[in-house]
Order: sequence, then C-alpha cells, then structure tokens
Amino acid sequence: MKLINKSILTVAITLSTASVYYAQQVQDTVTKSKDIDEVILRGVTDIAKDRKTPVAASTIKAAQLVERLGNQELPEILNTTPSVYATKSGGGFGDGGLTIRGFETRNIAVMVNGMPVNDMEGGAVYFSNWTGLADVTSTLQVQRGLGSSKLAIASVGGTVNFLTRSADMKKGGAIRLGVGNDGYLKTSFAYNTGKSDNGVSASFLMSRQAGGTYIENTDYESYAYFLAVGYEINKKHNLQFTITSAPQWHDQRTFAPTIQNYIKYNPDHDGDPYRKYNSDFGYYTDASGNRVPLANRSNYYSKPVMMLNWDWTMNEKSKLSTVLYMSNGRGGGTGELGKIGTKSITDASFLDTEGHFNYDAIFAANAAVNLNTAGAGSTIVRRSNINSHNWYGILANFQHKINDNWNVSVGTDDRYYYGYHYQVLTDLYGAAGYKDNANKNIATPRIVNTLYDYKNLSWNPFGGKLAPAQDQVGYSNDGEVLWYSGFAQVEYTKDKLSAFLQGSVSNQGYQRIDNYVVDGSTLKGQTVNTKTGFKNLFGYNVKGGANYNINENHNVFANLGYYSKQPFLNTVYPSNQQLVNPTLTNEKISSAEVGYGFRSAKFNANVNVYRTQWKDRWLRKTSQTFTLPDNTTTTGYAEINGITEVHQGVEFDGVYKPFNFLEIQGMFSWGDYYYKGNASVAAFDDNNNPLTLAGSGGSELYLDKVKVGGSSNNSIPQMTASLGLTVKPVKDLNIFGTWRYVGKLYSTVDVGSFTNIAAQDRGVLQLPDFNLFDVGFSYKIRLKNEAQYFTIGANVYNLFDKIYISDSATSIFGTDKITATNDPDKGKTYEEAGRMYNGVATANRAYFGFGTTWAATLSFNF
Repeated sequence: MKLINKSILTVAITLSTASVYYAQQVQDTVTKSKDIDEVILRGVTDIAKDRKTPVAASTIKAAQLVERLGNQELPEILNTTPSVYATKSGGGFGDGGLTIRGFETRNIAVMVNGMPVNDMEGGAVYFSNWTGLADVTSTLQVQRGLGSSKLAIASVGGTVNFLTRSADMKKGGAIRLGVGNDGYLKTSFAYNTGKSDNGVSASFLMSRQAGGTYIENTDYESYAYFLAVGYEINKKHNLQFTITSAPQWHDQRTFAPTIQNYIKYNPDHDGDPYRKYNSDFGYYTDASGNRVPLANRSNYYSKPVMMLNWDWTMNEKSKLSTVLYMSNGRGGGTGELGKIGTKSITDASFLDTEGHFNYDAIFAANAAVNLNTAGAGSTIVRRSNINSHNWYGILANFQHKINDNWNVSVGTDDRYYYGYHYQVLTDLYGAAGYKDNANKNIATPRIVNTLYDYKNLSWNPFGGKLAPAQDQVGYSNDGEVLWYSGFAQVEYTKDKLSAFLQGSVSNQGYQRIDNYVVDGSTLKGQTVNTKTGFKNLFGYNVKGGANYNINENHNVFANLGYYSKQPFLNTVYPSNQQLVNPTLTNEKISSAEVGYGFRSAKFNANVNVYRTQWKDRWLRKTSQTFTLPDNTTTTGYAEINGITEVHQGVEFDGVYKPFNFLEIQGMFSWGDYYYKGNASVAAFDDNNNPLTLAGSGGSELYLDKVKVGGSSNNSIPQMTASLGLTVKPVKDLNIFGTWRYVGKLYSTVDVGSFTNIAAQDRGVLQLPDFNLFDVGFSYKIRLKNEAQYFTIGANVYNLFDKIYISDSATSIFGTDKITATNDPDKGKTYEEAGRMYNGVATANRAYFGFGTTWAATLSFNF
C-alpha cells in the first residue's frame, strides 16, 4: 500500500539531486553528516544510499519515467538494470512479467513507499492494477538480492520500491498528452497547491489512457487518480492522507499459441510468424451483417488504496512513523466455461480460417441445447473468475539515534486480508443459460443466466458490491490471512565504515473457506468443513552487511542473510481442497553478496558477485500436458515440492561522461541458475483428479543441474547486457538510444518432460538470443516565466523490427518425435519433418516480442 510522508519527500529530493541516470546507481559521494535523517536505512521506505547501504541498487527518477516509458509496460523501464528481465508476456495492457536474478514477481518484494503490495495469498503482483504509478512516482529504486527493507518480507530476488509524489510538493501543475501506435491515447492533469501558511497542502492527479497494444484485439481503457492532503500541525506532528487507484479493463491474450500457428495464420503467408496473432478472441455477425470482434479473455480491476500517515518527531534523536492503510480490490478475469457435448471452445469446428473463434458456430450450437434435459456444464459460456479482496494494515516504525555512530529502530507490520474467489457469467454466447451443479449444498442443478459486464468499472474506494450466492457458478471459496510481525535493526556509521544488522519475526495464519463444501463431509478419509480453521506458520529472517569507503573513489561492501519463509496459501491447502498439506514446511533462503564501487568526476561503476540458495520450494504449475502410462495425454496442473534452486552470478553497471554533452550508460549481467537435486511431483487433471504419469510413475522429477526456467508462460535469461548513449547537442535537447542484448534464455520447465531421468541430460529448451535497439528524444521549450514550459518527446522501440521469442511455455526439442495420432509426420522428429523456426521446434507454445512500436508526448508545466 502507499505511504506518503514528509520524510519520503526528503529522501526523494536527496535522490533527485544525485547524479543518477537511467537505472544506474550513480550518486554523490558520501556526506559526513551525522543527522538522524542521514542514517543508512531510512524510515519504512528503506531507500539505499550510495556508498553507505551495502546492497546492489539502481535508481530511476520521475523525469526518466516521463521521458522514456511511453506506452511500454511499467516494469520495462527496468530493462537496462543488471539481472532484470521485463517482458510484455501475452501482450495485454498491464500484463507484463518481471524477473530479477531469475526470480519471478511472487518472490520479488514490490513496494510503494515502503509498503509491500504483493498479494497476501499467492505473492503475485498484477501491474495492470498499478499503471497509475507511472504518473505519480517521483523515484523508483531496484534493490537486487536481500535489499534494505526492515520488514519481514521475503525479497528473494530483490525489491522494487516506488516512491510517489508528496502533498507538499512545490506549487504548480502539468498537462500531458500522449499518442502512439494502435490507437494509444493518454491524457493527464496534475496540480500541487504547495504548503499554505497554516500547514495545509494538497497534490492531485487524474489521467486516462485507452487504445490497443500491438497484439490483435487487445483494446483497453484505464484511468488513474491520486490525491494527497497534508497537514503539518506543528514542527513535531505531520499528517498526510492519500488515496490512489487505477481502475481498468483490458482484453487479453493469455494462451501462448504454437509457433506453427503464428506462421500458419500470417495473412501474408510469407513463412514468418504473425506476431500479432491472438487465439483468445473471435468474430460474430451482428443484426446488420457486420463482423464484430469479441474477446474471450479479458481482465478488469479496481484497487483503490487509502492511507493515513502520522509522523511524530519526538525530539532531536527520536521519531515515530505510523501508517494506517486500506485496500478493497474488486475485479477478475474472463474465460470460457463448459462444453457442448464433447466439444470445448477450441474444437476445430468452432475456429475460423484465421485461427479465431467462430462465434456464429458457437452461438448456433449453444442455441440448440435444451437446458431442461441437458446435463451440467452443457453450454459454452464466458465466465469471470473473481479475485477480490479487503486488505487492512498498520505499520509503525520507531527510530532512535543513540549517538553520532549508533542508530536503532524497532517496529511492527500487521495486516488482515480476506480474499473472495468465485465465478460469475459475463456472456452466454447465444445460450439460454448455464446449468451448474458445483455447489454441493444445493441438491438440484440450477440454471444461471445473470450476466456481469466486465467493462463496468468500479469506482467505489470502499470496495463495492460482491455477487450474491445465487449468481455464482463453478466454485466459491475465500482465503483469510492474518499477518503479525516485528522487526528490529541496529546501524553503525563512523568515518568510512557503515554497517547494519537486522532481524524480523512473523506469524502468518491462513484459513480456507469453501462455500461449496458440506460441513461434516469426508475427503480422503478425513472430515472437512466449510471453514478449515487457521493454520499458523512462524517465519523469520536475519541479515546484515557492511560498506567501507576506501577513499573518495573506491568502496567495497558485503551482505548476507537467511530467510525462513512461510509458503503461500495454495501450498498450505494444496489441490484446491480443505486439507492441510501433510508435508508442509517453510522455505529456506540463504544469500551472500560482495560488491565494489568506483566513483570519479567522469566515470562511475559497480561490480557485484552474488549467490542465493532456495530450499524446500513448493510450486504449482498450471496448463500442463501429461503423458500417461498408456501413452495417451491429458491436461491439468502439477504440484511440486522439495525443490532446491541455486542462483549465482556477476553484475556490472556504469556511466561514463567524457563531455558535458555526452553520457554513456552500460550494463552486463551473467547468471548461473539451476536446480539442485530432484523434486517430487503430484499431477492432477483439470477436474482435480490425481494422475499417474509415464516415466517415474509421477512421483519424482529429475531436475538435478537443469537450468531454472519460468513457472508458467514466461522464460528466464541468464545473460543480459545494454549500452546507451545520451547526447545533448544544445540546451534542453536530449537525444538517446539504447542497445539491449538478451542471452541464455531458458523456457519454462515442462513438468511432463522431466519424469524421465534422460531429461536431465538435455535440460530445458534454450531460446535464441536477441538484440534490440530503442531511440528517442525530448526537447524543452521554455517560456518567459521560468515555471512555465512545454516539453515534446518521442520514442521508437525495437527500431529495426527484430523478430524474437520473448517467452516460451513449453520445452519441445527438435529431436523430439511427433506423437499426434492424426499427424502425417507422426514418428518423425521435428527436425526430420522440417518443422523448425530459427532452431526451435514449431510445436512450442511461445510469445513473440512486439515489432516496432512508438509513442510521442506533449506536456505543459505551469
């Protein structure tokens, strides 16, 4: 959630005046101030300070976000940071993915003003809920590895911290207009009142953006609003209230098509993949005979965040910061539900010649179903999986300066979360309704036909209505989470040495509530009820580090830490059932890092070496294809436990400024991420029935030494590099360009492929390396009044229209044999059949990166 306070503004100003540029950690040399505002780790924001905080960090300022983000996904601004890989994933608005040092967002602490925003049930971060941050962020910092946060959060891969604008910013405003490819249009207005004589201040922003992305049928509409009101009661007490949200809907592409289909459905039929291809929508014919697009997969959400911050400066040495916050998120994602006979929505008879859904055929088939005599689930409809929540919390942090060298801080972070998960209908696709029998508390199947429009955005900051039980289908379960934690930190600073030691403890209680379970029923020989009762799990972490400034040019640092991390809700209650995991255990993460920094008038650089080991990891992988002992296949999901991963590597970033008009930014990272030892797996079909797999019998995954890939539709690179130039030929004109390289890119681990020990030798599919080039400029037109000026700018991304695979959902090799029964090439390998693209078997499901895209902006500051 978002914490706005006066101390954050101080940090933001300190950082903005430092010599940082485009995700490189380049700040002023260490200051000798011993004021409490200059301690190593500040308040709850915990922003790393150059040559003080012993962590690897990179910083981006608001001006760089405005200048270079354009119509990219919010995490993509971090792609020139070492060991960071951000992609557009399926390509829908806000659907981008992010990894740091090979760890996905579930294990990256994403924070807003020091407050964690990762989902409390599963750790996920949906950037479509946070698109408004691009407009209100004053500073964005990435801390790789353990990070400097004092909270009891498991930042396994790193920490991404957004610092937003403050209520007491300087008086003034800005109007912005942005345009870009595929109908992108963004408008925004912001105004700051400045602080009045009586200590009151306010800051306001409102924006709207709409259009489509590069992918077919990915229209969207998104709003963002931000209001901060501050009141400085006196020199000791400061209050600030903040509310922000970004309600949005967007049509998606969530299924990664096969490379073969990208090529097959290219309208130019030139053998190249049609990168815009989206198999998650189709067309129907309206009453006027027009061909109208209709999305099957869409997402909509509104997550308003409200917080009240109280800063109390007790005396010159002590300070207490307290934050109360609330977030009531409402929304979900759509997709198909049901079958007509044995036909699902992807049946060949329901597809047109362009690879899209033929809704006319689906509507006709649905209309022919007699719901009075048909069984449950006998029509194909569009449902929405609701994932709403109520979230409340309090965070308090007390800081005390013992003397010029020692500082201590203690605090607590307490949260309550209640998540609502159920299905409602959003389109009947021509059917009279949908017959549902999932609720075991209702004896007779019922016909449901109440629809919910996903484009009807919720603006209610207090949550809005939830669907009544009679409108719910498929499933209805809730997750309740209680979180209590305490933390303490000791810091030491003297002359050239800075050091800290931090520890935290936490109790996380999970309860699963299944509204469709009958109290007292039997499951696997055990009695289960609607409510499981709370399962409490204790966790802790300890970490420390030190930085030593050898002289004004050189510094070295080291840090190490250990986490005992509680697993997520679906680990505690696996298989979507009411039974506690009998093998439940905390995940163990140990990490160590050393670094070196060099600072001079023209050249600044950092080098880091790190190693992280993650034991007893539990992972659920969805959308899996399994081979059964009789050599048939089925789809479902897998639950894997006992995973051990090792992530180690080297990072470099630097900035060289040979002349005042020229700046060169560079980055390189090399990683070695692999599984250590084997793991055990349990496989289930789409109806939660357990499966026995071919190979090991389904009990063991042979992963030892296999490279770490993504967990779903994403891939993980183990080598990245970038080189950027910024030229300032005349005052107020910036011209910039960036080259970026991605290599050692590994696909997701396909569970069904690793039940045989032979799979260890070949490992995970490695995708082709790629190089990308981006260019842009910005020019400021100043008016007579220095506070008033226009800024124009433009960016072109993927300048040379490079065709590349950014993510892959499967690991099919060219030497694998084609097994489909009706395939004319059955028995041949993909290489023998000539079914390869750029060295990759065309049966692989993948996402291609966007082709050339562009965005331009015009703004007026006053």
